[in-house]
Amino acid sequence: MTDQNDDYVYDEVTGEWRPASEMAAIAASAGQVEVRDTAGNVLADGDSVVLVKDLKVKGAGQTLKQGTVIKTIRLTDNPEEIDCRHDAIKGLVLRTEFVRKR
Repeated sequence: MTDQNDDYVYDEVTGEWRPASEMAAIAASAGQVEVRDTAGNVLADGDSVVLVKDLKVKGAGQTLKQGTVIKTIRLTDNPEEIDCRHDAIKGLVLRTEFVRKR
């Protein structure tokens, strides 16, 4: 005789015991967050973006002008930020509200 409780997992959000397969599907879909630019376009790793506003870069003493192209972005854990490189600034993190997909 098998124990039926092995197939269920406690969901702390709802406070219920739910099937393990259902919880696995929810966890998989939660990890796939869409990152969108200021125009609502979906961004992906390796995309190029254009700045829609002049941005003062903290610590660099430099301003990135509107229309500057940033190539080869990388997505971060935060859907509101992207990691990128610029010729003069290494380790640059930009908010998605200031970029548009090229």
